[in-house]
Amino acid sequence: MSTPALQLPPLSLYVHVPWCVRKCPYCDFNSHEADGELPQEDYNRALIEDLEQDLTLVQGRELHSIFIGGGTPSLIEGRHYASLLAAIERRIPFSRDIEITLEANPGTTEYGRFADFRRAGINRLSIGAQSFDDQQLRTLGRIHDSNEIRRAAEEAVRAGFDNFNIDLMYALPAQTPEAACSDLRQALTLGPSHLSWYQLTIEPNTAFYKRPPEALPEDTVIGIQKAGLSLFSRAGFGRYEVSAFARAGRESRHNLNYWSFGDYLGIGAGAHGKITLPDEDRIIRTRKRRQPDHYLAASLSRSAGRDPVPRDQRSLEFLMNALRLTGRGFTATQFETRTGLPFSTVEKRVESMVSQGLMHHDADGYRTTPRGLQLLDSVLETFL
Repeated sequence: MSTPALQLPPLSLYVHVPWCVRKCPYCDFNSHEADGELPQEDYNRALIEDLEQDLTLVQGRELHSIFIGGGTPSLIEGRHYASLLAAIERRIPFSRDIEITLEANPGTTEYGRFADFRRAGINRLSIGAQSFDDQQLRTLGRIHDSNEIRRAAEEAVRAGFDNFNIDLMYALPAQTPEAACSDLRQALTLGPSHLSWYQLTIEPNTAFYKRPPEALPEDTVIGIQKAGLSLFSRAGFGRYEVSAFARAGRESRHNLNYWSFGDYLGIGAGAHGKITLPDEDRIIRTRKRRQPDHYLAASLSRSAGRDPVPRDQRSLEFLMNALRLTGRGFTATQFETRTGLPFSTVEKRVESMVSQGLMHHDADGYRTTPRGLQLLDSVLETFL
C-alpha cells in the first residue's frame, strides 16, 4: 500500500490579545484582567517579532484569513491594528479576498472605534453578546447589558461592516426554550450575517468549575436545540458546523480552514498554531508563552514549543474537526493529502457510520448527518 504524500493546505493566521476587563466565570481561554494602561505599542512589536520567527513555516503561501481573538481585542486601538496588518502583509502576501476578523465585546467599544477598525483593514467583526437577558449577562460575568449589544451592532453597521457575527450561548441557568429563542430573535433583528450559538459548558480551571451553576435537565436542553434550529431555518441561516450558522456565502472562512484541517500560524501570548511540513512528512503544533509579561520580555523566546502530531493521531485530529461540518464534510482525497495517511485506514469505520445513518456519503464526499451531530462524541469514539 503506497503512502499518500502530505500537501500544503491553505494558510491562516491567528493573533491573540490576552487582556480583558474582567475574567468571565465560564472562560478557559488565556485571558488576563488588564491592570492599568495596556502596552499596545510594545505588544505590537512583540507580535511582529513573533511572526518573523515563524516565517519559515509559511512555505510560499499567502494568507487566506486572519482572526484576532482574545481576551478582548477591542481594547486595542484601531491605529495599532492598522500598523500590525501592514507589517504582516509586508512579510506574508494577503489573498485578494482575505477575511480579517476581530472579536469585540460590547462593553469595551467606544463610539467611533469600529470605524477605526474598519479603516485599519478589518472587514469582519465577531461581537460577544452571549445573551440579551440582563440577569443572565450578570450571571455570566459580562460587563455589558443588552442595550450595549444593540448599540455595538448599530455602530458596526454605521462603520461599514456588512459581515459580522454575534456570539450567543444557550442552556444557561434556568433558561427555557422560549428564553433561548428570544435571544436568537433579538440577535437576528440586528442584521448579522453569521451567528455562533454555543451550549454553556463547564470547563476546568474556571470559576464555574469551582462553583457550577445548576445544570438544565437534558430534555430542556434538547428542547432548546430543536426550537433554535427551527428558528434558524425560518430565518434563512444555514447550519454549516455544530455551533455555526450563516447566511449563504457568509460562512467564516477562518473557521472553515480550522475545521478542514488547514494550517494556521499562531502569534501572541498563549497562541497555538498547526503547520504541515510535507518535505519532512510531519505535522506540528506550535505554542507561544502564555503569560503576557513573559511573552513581552525581549530576553525570552516567545515560543513555548513545537510538538509533532503523531502519525497514529492524525486521522482522529482530522476527523474531530471535519465531522463538525454539516455541509461540505470531507473527501477521501482531502483526508489523504491533509493527513498523509491512506483513506483505507479509516474507510471501514466511516462506512459503518454511513450504514448506521450517522454519516452521509455522496459525490461530494462524507459528512455527518443531523443524528450523527447529536451523537458526535460517540461517532468520534469509533476512531480512537
